[in-house]
Amino acid sequence: MRKKLPKVATTRPGGRPPKPRIDPARAPLQLGLSVAPLASEAGGIVVRNPIILRHLTPAKTSEVYESYWRFAAERQNIFFRRTRGEARPWTSNAVLATYKFTNAYRASDRASQYLIRHVIYRADLPSSPREVFFRILLFKLFNRVETWELLEQSFGPITFADYRFAAYDEVLARAMRNGRRIYSAAYIMPPGWSAFGRHAKHQNHLLLLERMMADWLPERLAETRTMQEGFERLRAYPTIGDFLAYQFITDINYSAITDFSEMDFVVPGPGARDGLRKCFADPGGLNEPELIRLMADLQEQEFERLGLEFQSLWGRRLQLIDCQNLFCEVDKYARVAHPQIAGRTGRTRIKQRFEPILKPIEFFYPPKWKLNEKIRAEATAG
Repeated sequence: MRKKLPKVATTRPGGRPPKPRIDPARAPLQLGLSVAPLASEAGGIVVRNPIILRHLTPAKTSEVYESYWRFAAERQNIFFRRTRGEARPWTSNAVLATYKFTNAYRASDRASQYLIRHVIYRADLPSSPREVFFRILLFKLFNRVETWELLEQSFGPITFADYRFAAYDEVLARAMRNGRRIYSAAYIMPPGWSAFGRHAKHQNHLLLLERMMADWLPERLAETRTMQEGFERLRAYPTIGDFLAYQFITDINYSAITDFSEMDFVVPGPGARDGLRKCFADPGGLNEPELIRLMADLQEQEFERLGLEFQSLWGRRLQLIDCQNLFCEVDKYARVAHPQIAGRTGRTRIKQRFEPILKPIEFFYPPKWKLNEKIRAEATAG
């Protein structure tokens, strides 16, 4: 008999109503793709007329649209060249060789790989939804491998059963006093002062995690049927906006707690919105989630149209989360490759230069994706 979970209040702190629901793009879009012929060719430069995407009204793309596909293909080529242990240079593209960009597939990035292999799927740690959720959120609130390893060095195996606020607070506070960074620079975590009242940011985040555990959120997510519903459960908490809720539900979905398709739901982040604006001169009546789904639906067609050989992730297509991330990366790429195309923020520089981490990664993906057997077979055959 299933244990009945206690009800959670439907109002947020201070009597505020819940945040409004997101209206995602769910069904695949049936869009006609009309490719205009070459307009002119001079000096080795091919000039194309805009690609028209017919839906409610014609959508028009900019030159960055084609760079989106070329970027995805070449970034994935770099991934496989490095995976095979090839020597540098891994690309002849000057922008990709100079600046730091995430992988075409989110789950291939170093932080995601660490989360999947060293935080979620650990034979020496409890595998209950409650314990796995605790580890995932503890890791993701800081999103920094060194912080997780600091906590492991201090406490041994990380479990909610042994968690104590005062002990974790002391270790993290001491690290900061010693000049150590405990948060990743990948995205900014809201400080949470107004919601939890503590001066130190990390204290508020520990209290946020405690509240989630007290609300039986892991068990509620395990009973959730859709990715959007899981997203909304997370988004109901203080300091968790659209971007973080979508990132967190994606990370939780790497585990066995949930089993959503990554093609179910998408929420564009700030960087992706900039990339969308640069790729589409006119969205033609489509909203941002619909445009992201459009890219996922057309990927094979567009790679073929452009003569690109895209190496998928051992047979796994780009999912909505990957297409969303690619818009964010293409926003950065276009700052150098297409400086004349403006985005929402007006940023013109890429901050981080590419400095390869030489420590190799033994790639491991959520077992339910059935990719690990293919990777082992390829390694054995090679």
